[in-house]
Amino acid sequence: MRRFLEYLKHHRDFALLGGAMLLLLAALLRPAVQVQRDIYTYLLVVDITQSMNTKDMTLEGKPASRLDYTRRLLHDLVAGMPCGTRVSMAFFAGTNAALQYGPIEVCANFNAIQDNIAHMEWRMAWSGNTRLRQGAQSIAHLTRTLGEPSQVVFFTDGEEAPRLHAFNTLSLDGFQGGKGWLIVGIGDEKGAPIPKYDENNKLLGYWSEESFQMQPGVAQISQENIGARDEGVAMLDSSRYYSKLDGEYLKKYSAEIGSDYIPGDSIMRVQHAITALNPARHDIAPMEINRILAAIAGLLLIAAYFSHHPWRMLRRKLHRGR
Repeated sequence: MRRFLEYLKHHRDFALLGGAMLLLLAALLRPAVQVQRDIYTYLLVVDITQSMNTKDMTLEGKPASRLDYTRRLLHDLVAGMPCGTRVSMAFFAGTNAALQYGPIEVCANFNAIQDNIAHMEWRMAWSGNTRLRQGAQSIAHLTRTLGEPSQVVFFTDGEEAPRLHAFNTLSLDGFQGGKGWLIVGIGDEKGAPIPKYDENNKLLGYWSEESFQMQPGVAQISQENIGARDEGVAMLDSSRYYSKLDGEYLKKYSAEIGSDYIPGDSIMRVQHAITALNPARHDIAPMEINRILAAIAGLLLIAAYFSHHPWRMLRRKLHRGR
């Protein structure tokens, strides 16, 4: 061993380059060590009801629907999440949230997650209504079925359809499931008409004002048909229903369920808000050290190009310069 160390001492370049090579080979194996760490797990819930087709957002300087904007927002958010983060996704329509997949690690499943986001659309919805208050209960139930704690991030425009009144407003007093949730408001507060498409995504017209009124009689409080919409199409601009981001309602809604609310008009703001959420849990988890090994290998390669006496060489050059 002593002879080997003496050999390395007198063959410094070989030792540095050999060490760098070994570290790079080890990094390729992606070794990991078990450490106590914060586990960040998010349940991303997206409102895919027809009001999310309203074109009052902007992407790359062009008009975009709320759903298109949310799709880009989710793409960028997932792309910015560090490895080790776990996400699951659910779509919301009517009164329920439907889980697409359970928590999976973002780096190992990056392409699958992005493909799911890219193919998200309004035709996946199973109901034309939007009942956010009942939806809070459905999302809370969903989190209990995931098998691990998750922080909810809910993207919605806050549009309740049919409109709320004394008979159909579900009280959320005593609701306990929203702690640690983040509600992200999507849309513009100026208002724009809601396009109505057929099953082939062809524009038929725009939803009329009457579409968001309650039907008379018992139907307005029926759980099976809790305020069905009028399927008519607005023929005149004056008869169109204008949808807007209801930020004030979402603030009230968030306060009732114990969550936080932010408008989603800035990806940086949303990223900061998600990062500020508490970790879903603390646990022993593997941490890959391949980047650390590669960084050390890089330092050894740089060191191999230095002289045995770099400061003496520097002084010589300075002396010659004089």
